Formats: sequence, structure tokens, C-alpha cells
Amino acid sequence: MSGTTTGEVPKILLIGSGDLTIRLGHLLASAEPETRLVLASRSAERATRFANLTKLAAANLGRIREVQAVALDLADVDRTAEQLRRIRPTIIFMGASIQAARAIMDLPGDLFRRLDEAQLGPWLPMHLTLVHELMQAVRLAESRAVVVNGAYPDAVGPALAALDLAPDVGIGNIGNIVPGITWSAAEELGVSPAEVEVKAVGHHYFSHHVHRFGEAHGIPHLLNVSVGGTRATVDADAVYARLAGGLRRQGGKDGQQLTATSAARLLLALLSRTEHGLHAPAPGGMTGGYPVRVSRDGVRLDLPPGTAPETAQAVNRRCQLLDGIERVAANGTVHFTEERMAVMREMLGYHCTELKIADARSAATELAGRYDAFLRRHGLGA
Repeated sequence: MSGTTTGEVPKILLIGSGDLTIRLGHLLASAEPETRLVLASRSAERATRFANLTKLAAANLGRIREVQAVALDLADVDRTAEQLRRIRPTIIFMGASIQAARAIMDLPGDLFRRLDEAQLGPWLPMHLTLVHELMQAVRLAESRAVVVNGAYPDAVGPALAALDLAPDVGIGNIGNIVPGITWSAAEELGVSPAEVEVKAVGHHYFSHHVHRFGEAHGIPHLLNVSVGGTRATVDADAVYARLAGGLRRQGGKDGQQLTATSAARLLLALLSRTEHGLHAPAPGGMTGGYPVRVSRDGVRLDLPPGTAPETAQAVNRRCQLLDGIERVAANGTVHFTEERMAVMREMLGYHCTELKIADARSAATELAGRYDAFLRRHGLGA
């Protein structure tokens, strides 16, 4: 953790002014313990308006919270480092991407279904670029802040870990699917969800697929369910089926509420003297998501009994193939699967077999241009 002294109110820097970050800001501003929030966006006007909205909404709930605004251009690493030295955050939440992961959900049905077959892996440059630039600034500033990443952490973390630039932990994904699994397992076992403890290991593809389709056939993952501390036997197929049945939930932009609460739970745990058990992707730059224990002392793995970290990470590395990532090399270069990238080539005219981290911004620029051209071809451009 950063150098927070006894009695000092912790400061959280929220980067990005998209839907997820704004929802998170509202949750933090109305929660305990008290925090000072700094909302950063490329647009000073947008940051100011949302910072004031957050502050005034919290006041409606009887919470008087300090919420500041700052303009921040992550592409300017030196300037970002200067800002970090001035702000001195306890925690940095990274909520910015060049293009939101859910952007293609706005496409007409057939186009969406066809492009969705590429999965998220080939879109990595959109999420890796800004996190890479942020982490360079964090190191340059010699910041002691804990960095929490909301931009495709399952893949961004391990890519940056090769350069010792991985954020400390991510949010969402595995943290989004476990509440549903917990509730469903409780129904299967005939007990209260409060009695059920789930420990799951899974990549983004697992969490994204299961809540949409209610099945996990052929998807590498681990699941451990216990009741009152005793291992319970459940029908995993039945548990997952409920997530697309009676426990089906809203996804897309409205579904961001689940991701925001996942993030809020983790950030508040990072401020706590007591350890909290939850699920998060990319702890320490590991591939995929895991059960963890979180407190102001940091993040540690809390794997199912008898599961070695190497075994858990191997499961997630197998699962990332389904997301379109073949492997992450020792130098951080990301190699993509031909099957998923072929969809990008067919639909967008974009093809990338491997991505070096230093080339992430140029790749993102090309991909954004290809996607804009795709929208215009289909009469969907601005």
C-alpha cells in the first residue's frame, strides 16, 4: 500500500470517465470508510462535471465527500508521472480503454454475432495500450499506490508482468460470475447463499460465456463449493444452467453494475485491516482469475485445497486459447490464435499474429481505424 498514516483519509485516483468508473465513483463516495476521490479524464470539462455529480449525489445520501477532477492524458507518460507525484494516491483504479469491450454489442444482431466469434483476445491493443502507459508513469513517479486494473486484466496483467509493469490486481470477470454461482449452488443444495463459499478459477472467457449460455462444456476451469467449511458435491451443469435460466441477469452497459460492485468490494478491501475473501483476475500479473484474500497488506491467493498456483494458472492458460490468445511469451509478446484472428480479418480486414507491447498503441490505432471503416461500410458510422 502507499504511505497512508494513521488517521489520514485514503485517496483513490479513478482514471476514465466511462460508465464503469462513474458507477464505481458513486459507490465509493457513499461507502465507508471515507475516501478522497480524484476523477481523471482526458477532458477536464467531463471530469469536472462527473466529479461534481458524484459529490452531490453522495451528499443526497448524507455523505460529504471530497471529489476532485483532473485532466490526464496517459499518452504523455512524463506528465502523468508529474500528476501522480502531486496527487499521491493510495489506490489507482484504471477504468480507461481506447474502446470499451462491450462496444460491439451495439451492432445489429447478425453483425454482432459474427464479430463476437473473434472473442476479446484480438481486441487486446485497445486495453493494453493505456495500461502500459499508465504503468510506465507509475514506475517513473516511484508511486507506492496499489494499481487496480479494469481493462481486460486477465490478459493485460500477464503481458505487462514480463516487463515488471503489471498492475497489482484486476476486477470483474471472475468476480462477476461467482455471485451467480454462489446463489445457484445454494439453490441446488437447499441452503442460504450466506452459507455457501465458492472458490473458482477461470479466465475471462469462462465468466463471459457461462453467464450468457448457462454451460461450461469444454471450458477449462476449477470449481470448489463448500457449506459451513465442508466440501459439498454439486451438479455443476445444473448450477451453471440456472445462470441462463432463473438467475439470468442483464448484461451489456446495464450489467456494468455488477462489475462496479466487484471493483468497489476489492478497493474497499484494500483499505481494510481485516482480510476479505473474494475473486479477482490477474493478481500479481497472473493469467485469468482466482480466489484471493485482500486487505491493506495486499492481495494473496486463496486457492481451493490441494490446488497449486502453477496448476491454477495452467488451467487459465488453456482457457485463454478460447479467448483468442495462444500464449504470452517471456518478453510479453502476445501470440493470437489463428481461428479467432481469422474472424477479425474477414470482418474488419485486420490481422495480427503477434503483438509486441511496444507496438500496442500503433496496433490500437490501426484496429480503431479498421473498426470505424467497418461501421461506415454498414451505414453505422457517425
